[in-house]
Amino acid sequence: MDAPAATALTDAPAVPAPATPVDAALVDARPPGPPTPDALVPAPRGDAAPAGRLPGTAAGARSGARSGVGAGAGVAPGPAAAGPAGPAVAAAAPVLPAHATQRPAVTELRLSAFASHRRAVFPLGPVTLFAGPSGSGKSQTLAAYEALAGLGSGATLEEVFPDPRALVPDGAVPDAERRRGFRVGCTVGGPVGPVRLDLAVQAEPALRVVGERLSVDGEILLSTALRDPGRRSVQAAWLTGGSVGVTRAPLPDDRLGTALLPLRVAGATAGQRRVLAAAEQVVVALRSVFPCDPRPERMRAPVPPGEGRLLGDCANLADVLRRTRHECGTRHALLAEAARAGCAGVVAGLDVRAPAAGGPVTALLDRGPGRPGTELGRLGAGELRFLALALVLLTGPGVLAVDPAAELPSARQALTVLADGLDRDMDRRQSAELLRVALLACGRGHVRLVASVGEECAGAARLLPGVSMVDLSS
Repeated sequence: MDAPAATALTDAPAVPAPATPVDAALVDARPPGPPTPDALVPAPRGDAAPAGRLPGTAAGARSGARSGVGAGAGVAPGPAAAGPAGPAVAAAAPVLPAHATQRPAVTELRLSAFASHRRAVFPLGPVTLFAGPSGSGKSQTLAAYEALAGLGSGATLEEVFPDPRALVPDGAVPDAERRRGFRVGCTVGGPVGPVRLDLAVQAEPALRVVGERLSVDGEILLSTALRDPGRRSVQAAWLTGGSVGVTRAPLPDDRLGTALLPLRVAGATAGQRRVLAAAEQVVVALRSVFPCDPRPERMRAPVPPGEGRLLGDCANLADVLRRTRHECGTRHALLAEAARAGCAGVVAGLDVRAPAAGGPVTALLDRGPGRPGTELGRLGAGELRFLALALVLLTGPGVLAVDPAAELPSARQALTVLADGLDRDMDRRQSAELLRVALLACGRGHVRLVASVGEECAGAARLLPGVSMVDLSS
């Protein structure tokens, strides 16, 4: 039986309508304070990892198995195993150095009601790969992560959800006011501990935030609710402490309130400082995300010299190779080593041709003494995608077009690379080498990878220690 719209957004028990218009049926916005039952996003059984332990370890995997993913996937430690409930989620994340766990990073993604996903909880390790048949929701999962990252960077709902109606869960029936929506959330690990962010979004009839909650260890630090549908704002309440207790103020209904808190909270009390620390940890993790989709057709032609910061489509790969060749000798050498395994023929190194007058930059494979180099324009699509993704993993934010948060030194931040179709156009040898590069780069704690892969790459990844596999069923 189809659920009403309020249930599609919150799964909260129906509450009597007050005398004034209040969207209590869409989101229960209890003020900040001690742990209370979560009506905005009811916690599926075991959907939070124990404090001090990254989801993706055996304990994180067991908790995810209890919550389930849709109707046919669970979470189990160790190798993936098929069972009556469908494919499992194999989480085999390595134990990171203590300093690595202090870098803010998203350790869990929750799609409580988002497109084809319901009550889905995904632990995320240093290298997390999503696999499954077409239509199983791999791209939707990465799109949700990318949208949260955009909101954390200050983007509006309209910018990150260009087609919000497509994200309303299948079968969601509008309420009496024709409202429907979706819910997403995440947990961010870091110095503060696991910080939960939950967001309820109305998609119809108008796109707007109807509820947001920021909490640590069950204590609500920020909650927002849509009190007056006629106004383009939500009523926010955040922990203050002292004689005041809670501060209330309106916030825009088209942006993430958590990202606005550093501009609104003074930090004069212990409660305010707790709110700021949690909000900044979430913002740092969400801003340190680089969605990457190399487009070979845009990478073949010479490019004008620029800043040497790689774009999301990697169209300026040649210019970035020019920069890394001169500024990042060690990493450039690692990339050349990867190219020898991922590109056809003899590869002695990576070279660039850049006219002294500032003309277009051309990148090429050095084929060794006495042999002409091969321009990138002559490489296959798989070779180009391999080189671009290897460069992203080996270099980090310094040469990527990403704007990390300034609240924390770059050495204490972890960049997360999002790649939908990581192994697209690649053969087995290339995808295997790219996995090796990913484990090398992500094992140091500075870089994390969340990607979707095809079945051949997934089969190889399941055998590698350090890779968290998430197998989705259709």
